Amino acid sequence: MTLPFVHHTRVRFAHVDGAGIVFYPRWFEMLNEAMEEWFAGPLGRDFHALHIEDRIGTPTVRLECDFAHPGMLGDRIDIALAPERVGTSSCSLRFTFGRGDETLLSGLAILVCMDLETQRSRPWPDSIGAAMRAALA
Repeated sequence: MTLPFVHHTRVRFAHVDGAGIVFYPRWFEMLNEAMEEWFAGPLGRDFHALHIEDRIGTPTVRLECDFAHPGMLGDRIDIALAPERVGTSSCSLRFTFGRGDETLLSGLAILVCMDLETQRSRPWPDSIGAAMRAALA
């Protein structure tokens, strides 16, 4: 596999509970942010163009996650994304949230390419599918 896509972010006040620890649903908001950056960058189509212009959605249909260590207010987080399998209309995507050399959480997300008008799966646009497959090698 080629090097994963890495998105850098910080744990903000809005992400944490009263103890300064990341509230678990906020991890998934950060994951979605990283996915948006992956589409806008290496995959070549940002979510605005994909959703508004192309009328294509990318819902997450499965999400598995293992939490290893808490994230704290102010932490610099590296979110690595790497496709594991790319099908005609779906993609299995491994993710890891790291703080330096420490893994905070990791997991698997399955995305589906969906026609927003019919609410049914559809093939990935050629350029996006090709970019996903290139990241597999």
